[in-house]
Amino acid sequence: MRVRTLIIRGALSCALLLAALGLVDASKDKEPAPHFSATTTSGEKFTNDSIKGKVVLFEFWTTWCGYCAEEAAFVDKIGKELAPKGLLLLAIDVGESKKTVKKYLEQHPRGCKIVMMEDTNLAAMYQANVYPIYVVIDRDGFIAGTQRGAGGEEALRRLIARAGIESPEDADSDSD
Repeated sequence: MRVRTLIIRGALSCALLLAALGLVDASKDKEPAPHFSATTTSGEKFTNDSIKGKVVLFEFWTTWCGYCAEEAAFVDKIGKELAPKGLLLLAIDVGESKKTVKKYLEQHPRGCKIVMMEDTNLAAMYQANVYPIYVVIDRDGFIAGTQRGAGGEEALRRLIARAGIESPEDADSDSD
């Protein structure tokens, strides 16, 4: 009986450790992404139906967010690099006027699709109230992961990998 108790405790400890590390999702099945519509500043329209088969990265940001500005270059780089693998990057500005965003983008150009908050219902759905926030939707329309706050390039690559798109750098870092 004592051996059985030790085995059960060991198994539970391992399961808790794996869940804490994010290696297993012990809480629930994948959650479907809420129904959304978004229109980019260039007029492109996106909905749940139009993104099927793609991995989508939503980046919620603002012009006054220093972390957003610091991460913008590598977010755009990842978006461009992984687009051929099926990644769609939508950067949603939250709570600012088109005039403010236009002026900011003239000085700090972005290499991705920009969506204004008034042109989508995404900010409310994902409770975008700290920045940046990253949400990844997998090819089947399920939320693969979220990250609230800046975490750096490797953290973003790991988040995207949860939806099935591995970065070339991931393979290199595994061999070190």
